[in-house]
Amino acid sequence: MDYEMLYAQTQQLLKKWKDTSSLMAKYQRSLAKAFESGDLKAANRDIESVTAVAREASDMLGLMEHTLDGFDPKAYLESGDYTEHLLAACREQGVDVVGTFPNFEMFPFKVRIDVENQDIYLDRKKISCMRPQHFVQTVKTGRDRLMKVSFNASQFVHELSTVYDIAVMKLGKHADADIYLSTLYKFLVPMSRARKEYDLQSFAFDLARLYDAEPVMTKDGRSYQFGPSRQNAKAIRILDREGHEEYLATIRFYA
Repeated sequence: MDYEMLYAQTQQLLKKWKDTSSLMAKYQRSLAKAFESGDLKAANRDIESVTAVAREASDMLGLMEHTLDGFDPKAYLESGDYTEHLLAACREQGVDVVGTFPNFEMFPFKVRIDVENQDIYLDRKKISCMRPQHFVQTVKTGRDRLMKVSFNASQFVHELSTVYDIAVMKLGKHADADIYLSTLYKFLVPMSRARKEYDLQSFAFDLARLYDAEPVMTKDGRSYQFGPSRQNAKAIRILDREGHEEYLATIRFYA
């Protein structure tokens, strides 16, 4: 099962529908002119022509309905064909993707396939989209839009260092200790309600932009350094400006 086959069939029908609509508009103008001039013979001929065109339009709608009925969205999702085509579209459009059905990450977004309701979730937004190529294009457009948003590295570093200092104190660490970024995130956004507005993926995206930015210092003159971890489960996955995968686990601020 392939949505692109359905799409190609419906595009042919829609083209015929467009041609039919143009004919209908032509006969409407002709009828208006005939009635205006009192040419009832011409009006009768136009009505006969319109009736024939309307019959064609009705047949096309019936064929389109039949074509649509022959496509089973739930089976398309359950069979794995949708996932296969989704991954292929990611490769074609240069969209990074990791994960396994039904949960994927297309950095910086989370994607979930809801087979039962035939919906796809992009983060928390429900999208009804059975065409993998269009969905991946939506992801790409969203990512590009985020990349165009201005990023204040100095402000982000200031906020991160402030939370880092609180974590150092709360956890009883020394002043320039390595602290897990996932731990800092919990200090940065302590309330679950707030995490809906600024989730871990949003944090990862900001980290990625900081990772790619020119190094900046905190207001009190400290530098920062990211660190890895042997426990990838505690690391945060990002993509750098070249699209390369990186895992950032810790950060430390030092004089």
